[in-house]
Amino acid sequence: MVNDLLELERPLIMGILNVTPDSFSDGGSHTTRGRAVAHALQMIEEGADIIDVGGESTRPGSERVSAEEQIRRVVGIIQALRNTLPEEVPISIDTTLSAVARAAIEAGANILNDVRAGRDDLGMFRLAAEHGLPVILMHMQGTPETMQENPAYEDVVTEIEHFLNERCQAALDVGVKKENIIIDPGIGFGKTQEHNLMLMANLDRFVKSGYPVLLGTSRKRFMGAICPVDTPRELVGATCATTALGVMAGVRIFRVHDVKPNRQAADVTWAIQRI
Repeated sequence: MVNDLLELERPLIMGILNVTPDSFSDGGSHTTRGRAVAHALQMIEEGADIIDVGGESTRPGSERVSAEEQIRRVVGIIQALRNTLPEEVPISIDTTLSAVARAAIEAGANILNDVRAGRDDLGMFRLAAEHGLPVILMHMQGTPETMQENPAYEDVVTEIEHFLNERCQAALDVGVKKENIIIDPGIGFGKTQEHNLMLMANLDRFVKSGYPVLLGTSRKRFMGAICPVDTPRELVGATCATTALGVMAGVRIFRVHDVKPNRQAADVTWAIQRI
């Protein structure tokens, strides 16, 4: 299903559906089944290709949420989504814990989105291999609780390239198929503004790895410091700028809150790129 989408070549939009009370931009907005399904349907109507469901906030300073609580938050909503959304729309589970991922798969999820790239729980890779599912491997320096406490690199692009290569190999060693691995440089996760801008300027290096690249910049703080804007919801235009840049660099998937404007930015840039 996901590989079929990737074969279409056009950029894919992953709509964010946080079912958490404390996410940095939309915490508490979609915590009931009805509201979650309605928002997912709206995102599909606006052009989302994938719906990404998360039951644990990874905003800077956030604390861990138990597997049991994540399962309580996400499983019923994923079941409702799978019963409502078109069959061809993949549902991604945003978690670092295999117990949560397994429950989500049983409820109808078919992509694993792991911001810790298997470092918290190698069982994530085993699940991906067992079920033949795509897995997204993201770079994060530190943990959500500590990642913005003076993040440091000697060469941010090269170090993250090496990290993602190592995590891809770890997934391959467990039996995940190469075509089921997607990489994410982790914009905003243990990076300063300068680090994030450097990564954005070098997205093509990650694309050259041969793995599909996911970009997640939606409403992120480093852009607000440039604009300047205090409210994450006011960063739609900034996010669209990064989406256009990503399309030009060859990024395949864009994880966003605001689907319609980013769908437009991606499609227009892709049309120009094909001339």
